[in-house]
Amino acid sequence: MAKKDETLTMLKDLTNARGVPGNEREARDVMEQYIKPYADSVYTDNLGSLIAEKRGDKKGPKVMVAGHLDEVGFMVTRVDENGFVYFQTVGGWWSQVMLAQRVTIMTGKGDVTGVIGSKPPHILSAEQRKKPVDIKDMFIDIGAGSREEAAEFGVKPGDSVVPYFEFTQMNNEKMLLAKAWDNRIGCAIAIEVLKRLKKEKHPNIVYGVGTVQEEVGLRGAKTAANMIQPDIAFGVDVGIAGDTPGVTDKDAQASMGEGPQIILYDASMISHKGLRDFVTDTADKNNIPYQFDSMAAGGTDSGSIHLSHNGVPALSITVPTRYIHSHAAMLHRDDFENAVSIIVEVIKNLDNKTVENITFN
Repeated sequence: MAKKDETLTMLKDLTNARGVPGNEREARDVMEQYIKPYADSVYTDNLGSLIAEKRGDKKGPKVMVAGHLDEVGFMVTRVDENGFVYFQTVGGWWSQVMLAQRVTIMTGKGDVTGVIGSKPPHILSAEQRKKPVDIKDMFIDIGAGSREEAAEFGVKPGDSVVPYFEFTQMNNEKMLLAKAWDNRIGCAIAIEVLKRLKKEKHPNIVYGVGTVQEEVGLRGAKTAANMIQPDIAFGVDVGIAGDTPGVTDKDAQASMGEGPQIILYDASMISHKGLRDFVTDTADKNNIPYQFDSMAAGGTDSGSIHLSHNGVPALSITVPTRYIHSHAAMLHRDDFENAVSIIVEVIKNLDNKTVENITFN
C-alpha cells in the first residue's frame, strides 16, 4: 500500500480553505491544525493573525517566518430586485480573468454557489467584443429570481465571495494547480519550517505566522510583528514565474522548478543586504538552488514587518507561481521544498552574534 503523502494533503487542505481579507477564520483553523503539533504555543493577535512559537534558546534572537492567510476574493455590496448580486473586489483583480468563473458566497446560512455573469458573444457588437468588461458592471448569478429569494438563501451585503477551484495534481506530479496559492504556500512553508525544526537544536525563538489582510495593504503583518518584535524576518509568498509564453525576463526572471526566488526589491521594501547575503551564502554552502528576482510593483508582508518597532532586517523568499490573482495558479513542489530547506538551514545558524553581524552589515 502506498504511503500517504501528508505534505500533499496539507497543501490541498490549505488551498481548499476559504479566506478573503477580513474573513480568514477557516484558513486560520486549517493552519493551526497543521502547525500546532510542532509549536510550544499558538495564539492570535487582535486582528486575527496566527502566531506559532517554537522555542530553541529562549535568550536567542526572534525569527519570524510569515505567510499570509488571505486570498484575493470579493465582498457582496448589494442585491438587486431581480436577485443578482453585486460585489466589491477585495485584493487586486484583472477583469479579464473573472467573467464566467464559479464562486462561493459564504453566508450565515451556509455556502451559496454563483457564477460571475457575462453576456454571450451573439448579442455583443463587434466593438463591444474588443473591450474588457469593467468590474463595476459585473454581477454574480446565484439562480435567485428576486431580492427576497436571495435573502432566503442567506445572501446579504458584507458576505465573503471566494473563487471556486478543485486542487489538482498535474500529470507531472510536482506541478500543483489550486486556488489561493497566494498565499497558502507561505503558510505551508511556515508550518514545514517548524516541523523540520521539531527535533533540531537551534539558537533562537522561531515564529511561524499566518497573517491576515495582506492583499489589502499588508495589514496583519503590522500587528503581528508589533506583537512578536522579531530580530530577523522572512516574508514567504508567491512570486511571478516568467516561464510562460509572452513573458520576458524583463517582466519576470524565474522559472518553475529552478528554486525559490530571493526578492532583491519590490514596491514595499529593498531587501536587507546583510540578511540577503547570509541567506544566499547558506544556500550555496548547502547546494540549495535559488533564483533572484525583483518587482517594480507589489510587495509582501516583509514590507510591513521591516518597518515595525525599531526596524527589522527582512527578506522576501517566494515560490515562482503562474497565474496568480486568478481562480487557479500553478507552482512546482520542488520550489516549495527548497524554500523550506533554505530557511531551516539559515535558522539553525542564527544566534545573537550572527544576527548582530547581519543587522549592521
